[in-house]
Amino acid sequence: MQFISESLIDQQANHIGEADDLSPSVERLKARQPAIFAYLFSEGFNLLTEKEKEYLLFLTLVIFESILQVHPEQKNISDKTIEDLEESNWEILNDSKARSFREKLDPFFEQTNQEDLLAFVEDAVAYDDDELITKEGADHIFIGLKTIIDSLERAVMEN
Repeated sequence: MQFISESLIDQQANHIGEADDLSPSVERLKARQPAIFAYLFSEGFNLLTEKEKEYLLFLTLVIFESILQVHPEQKNISDKTIEDLEESNWEILNDSKARSFREKLDPFFEQTNQEDLLAFVEDAVAYDDDELITKEGADHIFIGLKTIIDSLERAVMEN
C-alpha cells in the first residue's frame, strides 16, 4: 500500500473535525467496509465511555478517508480477517515487557509500513489526565485502530 503521509492525515482530520455532519463519511465507511463498521460497534468496545466511542469513530473516519484518498479501490474485508488481525495485535501488546504505554507500542512501529498513520493513532490515544481517553480505554482504542489500519491495508493489497 502506498504510504499515507502526515499532511494527508492532518488534512482529513481537519476536514472531518470541521464537518457539521459526519453521516456522509459514516455512510461511506458502512457501504465500502461493512465489517469494519460492524467492528466499531462490537462488544470489544463496550467498556469504552461514550466519549471514547465517539472519538474512536472520529479517528476511524480520519484513517479510512485518508486511505481512501490514495486507494479508492479496496476489497471488502471479512469479519474473520479483522478478528485474526485484532488477535495478533493483542498478542504483540500483551507480550511487551515495557512499562510505559508509548514503549509498549514500539513493536508495532518496527513492523509497519504506515508509520504516519500509526503515529497519528499513538498521539491520539496517549493517556493524559486532561484527555478524554482513560488508561483502560487507551489500549482498546489503540488495538482497535491498529486493527483497522491493518484491515484496510489488507483490503488495498488484495484488490
